[in-house]
Amino acid sequence: MEMPRLLDGRLKLRHLVLVDTLTEQGSVVGAAAALHVTQPVVTRGLHDLEAILGVPLYERGPRGITPTEFGTAFTEHARAVLAQLTHAARHVVEIADATRGRVVAGIHLAGSNLLLPRAIAHLKNDHPLVTVVVREGTPESLLVELTAGRVDVIVGRLSGPGTEGTRRQALYQESIRVVAGAHHPLATRESVSLEDLADFPWIVPGTETMLRQELESLFAQHGLDLPANRVEATSFLTVRQLLTETAMVAALPGLLGMDDPRLVTLPTPLENIGHSVGLTLAAGRRLNPATQALITSLHTVAAQIEDA
Repeated sequence: MEMPRLLDGRLKLRHLVLVDTLTEQGSVVGAAAALHVTQPVVTRGLHDLEAILGVPLYERGPRGITPTEFGTAFTEHARAVLAQLTHAARHVVEIADATRGRVVAGIHLAGSNLLLPRAIAHLKNDHPLVTVVVREGTPESLLVELTAGRVDVIVGRLSGPGTEGTRRQALYQESIRVVAGAHHPLATRESVSLEDLADFPWIVPGTETMLRQELESLFAQHGLDLPANRVEATSFLTVRQLLTETAMVAALPGLLGMDDPRLVTLPTPLENIGHSVGLTLAAGRRLNPATQALITSLHTVAAQIEDA
């Protein structure tokens, strides 16, 4: 096929925003709602873009649209361009006023109660006018946000090999513990086996997470099924409230249960379950001063946590 002419004036920024949104939403209806336009506008824009590129970007189905191989590849490039433009605008603002800045930090369960809050407090001592935006989500959704430039840094568990287009920095090792409310019937026991907990309701992370896979494997090693009476949640505020008000138990990063008299760590061995906590950044992307300052604070606080 001939090389598409993307610089002849036909390709617009709105086409890049459109393909980013279509891939994220998975439907024309969802994209139209997210972009605050009508469905015909979305459909017409997609037809224009496919005509420019000369390839189909999505397969239409009864439940929405699925990116083709071309659509997946073009979405990655579109998100990279949008990310660079976002950072270019912020760079101009930061040059105009070096005392101000903005950093968007994505967070999932590990690091959410101690590492990031303490790092933000540390940052604010020296840079009070820097705005920190915290976005909570699953590791997968945050990687999409990072790729698209809507998140500057992800703080949380580093599981498995890194993905293409990202780079990671490990900060400290953290173990996983079984946590319950202080009122739990097993809270005062000196020994609690996984079998003892099998009949209690559990709070577990979503199926897409590494911790969920590790828990399922651990239960299987003990000849048990993952408890059918369970809740899937990754928000620590939700998890903590459920633990304090019910007899539920949860497998959580060890630091999450610290310094909270309403929670106890049960003496249940979780063999071979632990992880590194660290940062995930977009490879090759220039870090703005606010992001650099937050990363410095994260390293400082992580060293304090390791030494504690």
